[in-house]
Amino acid sequence: MSYISPLLNSLIQSVKKAGTPLTRDFNEIEKLQSSVKGHKEFVAASVANVEKTLCLELAKVKPNYPFITDFAKRPASGGYFVISPLDGVVNFAHGIADFALSVAVCEKDTVQAAVIYNPAADELYFAEKGSGAFKEGYRNHERLRVSARKDMAEALVALEVKYREDVKEYGKLRDALLPFVGGVRVQGSSALDLAYVAAGKFDATISLANGFAELAAGVLLIKEAGGYVYETEQKDIRSEDLAAVFASGNIIGANANLSGQIHKQLNR
Repeated sequence: MSYISPLLNSLIQSVKKAGTPLTRDFNEIEKLQSSVKGHKEFVAASVANVEKTLCLELAKVKPNYPFITDFAKRPASGGYFVISPLDGVVNFAHGIADFALSVAVCEKDTVQAAVIYNPAADELYFAEKGSGAFKEGYRNHERLRVSARKDMAEALVALEVKYREDVKEYGKLRDALLPFVGGVRVQGSSALDLAYVAAGKFDATISLANGFAELAAGVLLIKEAGGYVYETEQKDIRSEDLAAVFASGNIIGANANLSGQIHKQLNR
C-alpha cells in the first residue's frame, strides 16, 4: 500500500471531482455527432467546466499558487499548479475514450507531485517526487514500473506529433522507427502515453511540440517508475536535461534499456 501525502490526496480528489461531469458529457458525445455547431460548443463547454472545477478545487489546497496551462510562461520562482484540463480533446470530441486530465505541482522547474486521470476508463495514475509512481486500485495501489524489454524489434512505441505544425516531422519519426520496432501506436493523448510508459504498457513514447502542461505530470510518472526522459535532439544523454524537454516540448520517454537505443535511432 502506497503512502499518499495530504498534498497528493488533495490533487487526486480535485481531479476526480473535475472528471466526474466529464464522464457524463462523454456519454452524450455520440448523440451530438450529427450537429457540428452544437457538438463543438458542447466540447468547448465541457473543457471550460473541467478547468473551472480544477482551479476552484486546487485553490483550496494552495491558495497562493498560480495556474499554468498550455504554453503559458512559468513563474521564475515559487510553487505553482500545472493543469491540462483535457489532453486528447479530439478523441473526446469523437467519442474515443483516450483522454485525460493532467495536474502537477511544481517548484520552479521541478515537478513535485502529479496525477493523470482518464475518467472514461476510471484509471488514475499518480506520483510524488522520491516516493514512486502508482496506479490507483480499489484496495491496494499498484506500484508502476517501466517495462524491462531490451530488444527494439519487440518494442511497442507511442507517437504523438502536433502534425499541423509540421506534417513532415511525423513522417520522419515514422520512417526512423517503423523498420526497427515491434509496433507504433498513435493514441492522441501525450499525457496518457507517458502514463502508459510508466505502467509498462508502452516501452517508449516520442512526442513533439507539446506544451509544458501536457508533459509535466507524465515526466514525473516515468522517472518515478524507473524510466528515462530525453529531449529528442539532446546531444549528450549521459544525464537527462528536463529543462530542454520542457523548453522544446519534444520528448523521448522510455524504459532504461531502450531509451539510449531510441535516441540513437532518431539522431542518426
